[in-house]
Amino acid sequence: MPSALPDGEPVPADGALPASALAGAADRPLGFYLHVPYCATRCGYCDFNTYTATELRGTGGVLASRDNYAETLIDEIRLARKVLGDDPRPVRTVFVGGGTPTLLAADDLVRMLGAVREEFGLAADAEVTTEANPESVGPAYLAALREGGFNRVSFGMQSARRHVLDVLDRTHTPGRPERCVAEARAAGFEHVNLDLIYGTPGESDDDWRASLDAALGAGPDHVSAYALIVEEGTQLARRIRRGEVPMTDDDVHADRYLIAEEMLSAAGLDWYEVSNWATSEAARCLHNELYWRGADWWGAGPGAHSHVGGVRWWNVKHPGAYAAALAGGRSPGAGREILSDEDRRVERILLELRLEEGVPLSLLRPEGLAASRRALTDGLLQQGPYEAGRAALTLRGRLLADAVVRDLVD
Repeated sequence: MPSALPDGEPVPADGALPASALAGAADRPLGFYLHVPYCATRCGYCDFNTYTATELRGTGGVLASRDNYAETLIDEIRLARKVLGDDPRPVRTVFVGGGTPTLLAADDLVRMLGAVREEFGLAADAEVTTEANPESVGPAYLAALREGGFNRVSFGMQSARRHVLDVLDRTHTPGRPERCVAEARAAGFEHVNLDLIYGTPGESDDDWRASLDAALGAGPDHVSAYALIVEEGTQLARRIRRGEVPMTDDDVHADRYLIAEEMLSAAGLDWYEVSNWATSEAARCLHNELYWRGADWWGAGPGAHSHVGGVRWWNVKHPGAYAAALAGGRSPGAGREILSDEDRRVERILLELRLEEGVPLSLLRPEGLAASRRALTDGLLQQGPYEAGRAALTLRGRLLADAVVRDLVD
């Protein structure tokens, strides 16, 4: 969740949504994202809305404390119940992200989930995920989460090489994420993800292969692999600007992606979104699929973004300001926008093209259709799906996904 917030119109003090946002809600899945903004240290590449204890000291007092954070976030879940009214939908997915959610006590995460269950109910097959730093959990913690209703966990591995982790300012010990997978399995988690990053300055092809080997050896049923994006304002961007570490280029990222596709597919993990591979349909991240398919989700927490029925809004960033708004009986929303039909059409193309099944050609304007025919000729789109009315990326198309999307939207 990037730290910069967009502009937008004010959010009503009670958080009320226009009637158009709730029309037809029963036909759309509903998810919850619960943001925990705390980290023990700040990773050099991170641009998310997160805070260390040092960064919070003196900027919010008790309101910014993680000790009472669960109760504050539960207040927003209760606000969501009021805003969504008699919405009959049980929640399909819950995703606790950060930050480092597992800096909170396991009981805090379970109580946050319990509030969603109490206010909305959970679907019988609900997916309930938390992100976890490998050094912030152990067998007892994971067992408490599983007993409390979590059934999926995502560990931030990033790399198996110490020198790569050092550039990223990751503090966990190489080998620890793999042990976490075993501990999660022992606790009863059927679905376990490992997050990897490729393209870190100083990383070699062999380093990347070693990271993939280590991840696959741990036996997760889901792997996410992301190209490193150097965000302005981060410590890593400053180090690159000073010449302390080199910057990789797009060709390196493409080579690493091809290595990932080769090794992951050989191990039985199939891609279903440009940066995500799973062993089966059941192992896919359903929560992220809500985002990619434009479904409804409520994002609770500082800086969290939400979307319901074409209305998108975002919360104030600072934990102290967030807590103060809720303590005063006000929505913590900082701004919102009501998407036009054209906005929603464009977003469907932007997001759904990244999926294995692609996007319906019926969404494209004449210029986009012409661009799709060129992309097909250039080997960026698959012939079979195209003949069936969908634009679906080839492997080469995945490498150039951003460019293909721009052409189809234009």
